[in-house]
Amino acid sequence: MPGRVKTRLAPHLGAEGAAQVHAKLVERAVATAAAAGNVAVELHAAPNARSRYFQGLARRYRVRLRAQTKRGLGERMRDALARALRGAEAAVLIGADCPVLRPADLRRAVRLLQSGADAVFAPTEDGGYALIGLRRISARLFSGIEWGSATVMAETRKRLRSLGWRWRELRTVWDVDRPEDVLRLRRLRLLPPSSAARRPVPRGGDIPARWDGSHRT
Repeated sequence: MPGRVKTRLAPHLGAEGAAQVHAKLVERAVATAAAAGNVAVELHAAPNARSRYFQGLARRYRVRLRAQTKRGLGERMRDALARALRGAEAAVLIGADCPVLRPADLRRAVRLLQSGADAVFAPTEDGGYALIGLRRISARLFSGIEWGSATVMAETRKRLRSLGWRWRELRTVWDVDRPEDVLRLRRLRLLPPSSAARRPVPRGGDIPARWDGSHRT
């Protein structure tokens, strides 16, 4: 919904433009997960999983649609992974803010988990991570984290060490958080050449406030 997503990009793109970028990023993330291989893919949606936008994505990419729990980011991530792990040996979760994640990254994460890693991450340039894969769940990885800060990955590593878990890290990627990321998005052709070229975006909750998708094996 305009004004609720990618607000730090709004001064450059306008609220409608920022919402349109978010919609494109969500679809790119779903397409990436769906292209990763013969695995079950779930789209965890908010604020309204029954919206035409989400229903359309689910049909187009043949993914299962689930409503996110109305809690903090860490709790929603934990809930999505815990649900996936109830029916699978490993689970990989990605967000919608990293347009450079590739199906090969997800496949490598799954292989590392199947080879014995307890956890896998794709660190981001700003200190967070864009992908988390787990073979088992621990609330310590999700509670008391200052999400959105430059210390997320560093704090997560400390907690992994305290748990005695084995983890692997994929290549470092970048995500869309800052106005300067707009230029990178344009190079990927996710934005029109001019910010003035904006298209209308769906109303009534059709653009998610935040998205987390779990990719299950």
